[in-house]
Amino acid sequence: MITHKTNRVFRVAVLDLYQGATNQGMRGIQTILKKWSEEKNINIQVDYFEVRLKKEIPDLSYQAYISSGGPGSPLESRYEDWDIAWCKWLDAIQRWNSDPSQLNKKFVFFICYSFQLACRYLNTGLVCKRRSTSFGVFPIHLQEVGKKEIIFEGLEDPFYAVDSRDYQIVQPRMDQLKEIGGQLLCIEKERPHVPYERAVMGLRFNPYLIGTQFHPEADPEGMTHYLNQEEKRRMVIENHGEEKLRNMLTHLQDPDKIKWTQARILPNFLNQAYASLAANWN
Repeated sequence: MITHKTNRVFRVAVLDLYQGATNQGMRGIQTILKKWSEEKNINIQVDYFEVRLKKEIPDLSYQAYISSGGPGSPLESRYEDWDIAWCKWLDAIQRWNSDPSQLNKKFVFFICYSFQLACRYLNTGLVCKRRSTSFGVFPIHLQEVGKKEIIFEGLEDPFYAVDSRDYQIVQPRMDQLKEIGGQLLCIEKERPHVPYERAVMGLRFNPYLIGTQFHPEADPEGMTHYLNQEEKRRMVIENHGEEKLRNMLTHLQDPDKIKWTQARILPNFLNQAYASLAANWN
């Protein structure tokens, strides 16, 4: 339970990596931030940064950062100016958090594309292209350590989330994770009938940085809109079959599926970041 020690402003930066592409992700993030601040009665300031088109990068004056999903390859962009700037920002966050004199740590949540960038930068797993696009509502399976993770508090094993990606993280580097203070939290559903590795779906990189390869901000309204588009319906049917599409539409109406996930993961992250900050306020 969050208790208020001050009426100071809680500052959150949202890094938009959608490159101007039509999406439901930014709307989902905005909705969660607004609802969370109203429910907690917290004075929040949210600033948005268009990373890829305008090369906008937030400074270190924020307490929490959410870096969004986005289109394209997390491998081909590594020499683009915006990608270099994003990596320099992450490096600055890391240096701030590693400085013992800085009591107010910076908390970051990486979503999907940003998660892949973070894994590439921190060398915590193999970034590669999927054989086919993953799109829909799928079960996410918690590892033992994931069952104790504060961000997943209130979720069952497995829980359901929206997955939308052409790339993936596989072969997690457990030695590197251990070295930087990270943990493997969850993986995708086992598919014994196909010879493909299960993707990493969530990592805690250290006490302040965490991310998921799925979309915790997704809501039933946004997914229903997507699945009603002919291109998306056809893609799901071609890759997974009509029965899978029907199951996805059914899951969207189930309050224990993605609506429950949306109401837990990012709000839990905000709770953790705010509690850490408030603990150091006089």
